[in-house]
Amino acid sequence: MTETLDNPILNSPYEPPARHYVIGPNGPTGEILDGRRPSESFIPIAVAKKGRSAGEQLAIDLDQPGERRERNDVINAIRRDVDRWRRGGDYDGVTPITRNLLRHWAAPARENRVLFCQREAAETIIFLTEVAGRRGTYTDWRKRLEPENAEYNAGLPRAALKMATGSGKTVVMAMLIAWQTLNKQHAPRDARFTDRFLIVTPGITIRDRLRVLLPEDVDNYYELRDLVPTDLKGGLAKARIVITNYHAFGLKDAKEIRGVARNTRLLLKGNRSEDAFRETPQAMVSRVLRDVGGGKQQIMVLNDEAHHCYQDKPLPAGEKIGKDVAEANHEARVWFKGLQAIAKYAGIKQVVDLSATPYYLAGSGYHEGLIFPWTVSDFSLMDAIESGIVKVPRTPVDDDADHPLVTYLRLWDFVGDKLPKRATKEKVTDWIPEAELEGALRSLYRSYAKAFDNWEKTLAGSGEPPPVFIMVCPNTVVSKLVYDWIAGNEVEAAQGTVFRRGNLELLSNVVDGRPLARPRTILIDSAQLESGEGMKPDFKAAAGAEIAAFKAEYRQRNPGADVEKITDEELLREVMNTVGKRGRLGEHVRCVVSVSMLTEGWDTNTVTHILGVRAFRSQLLCEQVVGRGLRRRNYTVNDDGRFEPEYANVYGIPFQFISSDRPVKDPLPPRPVQQVAALEGREHLRIRFPNLTGYRVELPDEDIILDLDSAPVFEIGPSTVPRWVEVGGPVGESEREEGDPTLYRPQQVAYELARRILEKQFNTVDDKRPWLFPKLAQLCWQWIDAKVVYAPGYSIGHLMTNTEARERAVEQIWGAIVRLAGNRRKRLRPMINRFKTTGSTAEVDFMTRKPVIAVDRSEVSHVTLDGKGGNTWEQLLALMLEHDDQVAAFVKNDHLGFTIPYVHQGRSHSYVPDFLVRLVRADGEDFDRTLIIEVSGSQKSPGPTRAKADTEPFSSWWGCVGPLGIETGS
Repeated sequence: MTETLDNPILNSPYEPPARHYVIGPNGPTGEILDGRRPSESFIPIAVAKKGRSAGEQLAIDLDQPGERRERNDVINAIRRDVDRWRRGGDYDGVTPITRNLLRHWAAPARENRVLFCQREAAETIIFLTEVAGRRGTYTDWRKRLEPENAEYNAGLPRAALKMATGSGKTVVMAMLIAWQTLNKQHAPRDARFTDRFLIVTPGITIRDRLRVLLPEDVDNYYELRDLVPTDLKGGLAKARIVITNYHAFGLKDAKEIRGVARNTRLLLKGNRSEDAFRETPQAMVSRVLRDVGGGKQQIMVLNDEAHHCYQDKPLPAGEKIGKDVAEANHEARVWFKGLQAIAKYAGIKQVVDLSATPYYLAGSGYHEGLIFPWTVSDFSLMDAIESGIVKVPRTPVDDDADHPLVTYLRLWDFVGDKLPKRATKEKVTDWIPEAELEGALRSLYRSYAKAFDNWEKTLAGSGEPPPVFIMVCPNTVVSKLVYDWIAGNEVEAAQGTVFRRGNLELLSNVVDGRPLARPRTILIDSAQLESGEGMKPDFKAAAGAEIAAFKAEYRQRNPGADVEKITDEELLREVMNTVGKRGRLGEHVRCVVSVSMLTEGWDTNTVTHILGVRAFRSQLLCEQVVGRGLRRRNYTVNDDGRFEPEYANVYGIPFQFISSDRPVKDPLPPRPVQQVAALEGREHLRIRFPNLTGYRVELPDEDIILDLDSAPVFEIGPSTVPRWVEVGGPVGESEREEGDPTLYRPQQVAYELARRILEKQFNTVDDKRPWLFPKLAQLCWQWIDAKVVYAPGYSIGHLMTNTEARERAVEQIWGAIVRLAGNRRKRLRPMINRFKTTGSTAEVDFMTRKPVIAVDRSEVSHVTLDGKGGNTWEQLLALMLEHDDQVAAFVKNDHLGFTIPYVHQGRSHSYVPDFLVRLVRADGEDFDRTLIIEVSGSQKSPGPTRAKADTEPFSSWWGCVGPLGIETGS
């Protein structure tokens, strides 16, 4: 049977899946089969069509080389038993209380029906506890799980439920609590049941949101979702529930030792193995469980987002892991050891894990992507899509960029090594995103603008919150730059502080030159907020304006409240938690710029667009981030009893499998460490240099002339930035983003180029020259007319939508302007670092494992050799300099701190040459000449190389070493 893929929803959300798409080697084939999809270990994703024939359908990338696509046999077998048990109609083998609950949940006439995926998850745990092995026709799956738990969980009795993000894991937890508690009240001596529960989460956000599991909470799910029949509700009051995040399992220091120096603490500890000033594991258990009361009754543990909790094992020799993976393994270790302590000192009856991605990570000691072997139920993302329970994620599948990769799908491959990893000392006020990043931002924003327009026309009038655009960044430096670019920022001008609007109009926090009282875009550091340990000062300073705005709004919403008692962390967490919630602090937020990834359990259902700008090295990370946008907005069924499809457009998150069978090479032994330092007695060999931060070119206020003969042709045509992008999901409708439709006039572009030249080259805080603008605009118009050429289908508007291209144009025009007729000389003003004006070889002192050679004609003891195994050319040059009579002293520029600032494509760069050489003074000279030498053995990109060589005043001293030796320019 074959049907169109336009509507991906095949099944009712309230009944067992009855049909599913056939998944072939390239994804959904269009064929639909009757029956339930078997559980398999893979993630369904749309793959690129680029380079494929136009007639090929949307595909799913399931069979990349070296990857596995395996049936989960245990899950499928348990599913068959549970299905047969359910179809019996009477739930044979369970207690009367359990049967009453199961019938209540399955009732088709309920006002607030329970989703089938939620029923199935709860039924599976109930079946394993009350039925499996207790009736002759069903396998005792508990005994089948015991060896797995012995091997992987040190004997902890764990069972995992795999449920797609957005499918309602919290409801399942409420169902399990009700089932256990009510049975315990009616049969106190039945050892299968308990009324003591510990719910563990990975962060504060989920912990706070899970208050709905407390029967006394005003918004509890037992009432809100009608999970308990009226005659049984009274028994819920007996449930004793603790909700905590795994951080609580960390052993805390006594108050008396806080602030004491580490050495003092070691002295006080002496030779004792136990630290008397840190709580014991038993004390930790008492602290965590103090609200569930004492007694011998064992505890049921519910682990939410349980992929954070596993017992890792030692890595094979030589296997290296990144910082993120090491942190994830540390967190898992804290969580797992905490459960072990609870099992030892309080007793655990059952651990139920809930997660959309219960897989091992790289670095855990197990194959990456291996599903937890104790998983007993699976409602996958593809199942959720076919039942309409979640939004369909649509990723870029095609574009017209001049590159074999789909640019906005593999965004990190284009920009990852160009984005800053640490903050600079100076405030960045005019950041230019990489061309591909800016293109992705503008493209996804245009799609967002369409969703926003639809919201304004259909939903805003009824008080519905706006659609939300979220962005995931790799670090706080990038997130701040992106945030300022999107939302606007403060800049210093001659008239004082002014506010510059953001580049994405609907998301800008600055309108008509003034900051909005209610920010549209917020900046969030998820990891810091989730730990509960406070935010770093630099991040708090970056979000200072937002915090102040939300405090003001909080005062309005809560008259008489003392907002000063609310910490900044609590306030930002409240904003983040309430994005998309009517009548709450985050109701009107349209964009969230997040460091790391938005927290799991973030249940905002208004997300329509996601942009990932970070490395995604595992399927786990991909699905976790995309999961932030999968929750549906509308749960109303149509005439067929199904939900209507909803979509989320996702850029920069490349769903794909990563091989779990990669061989691990034995590591090479590390090289010995060598100290490289300035030596006493060699002060006469010292080389000094200025610490420049940049240059300022000044021209006399005379007529400026454009020398077109010196300007190269400027080509506008295909690049890695596409003009249009097609996004599509595994199934369902695709969307084509056609690019910026604005028709820009050459005069409009000339004015923008002239404005940028005036800002960059002439205007300063104390010296504005607006009278130059008409002349500059005329010269820019001449340059456009004479030097710009276009590929078919491209126009001058490219310079308005691509900031990097516009800055290249500005550089070329400026290059032609400064070469003035009559050999008029420009004035070059160096800008010296005011905090450290000079540097010298006297400051060098570091340890290295690079190959080194000892030298005598240098204040620094050694020359380090770059490159794999060293650099032969650098070694030869060092030997030449050692024996050249014209050389007074030299040094390799390693840890020296000498850089040459230059500008290329509108961005400031710092070039680090290889050697500084002080020449012997000629007769009669009372000054030193210093030669700057670069060693190069490969063909490099001409753009940056030319920009470095043209940097003044150093271009007159430029030296280059190639196959023919040293060549110097004048």
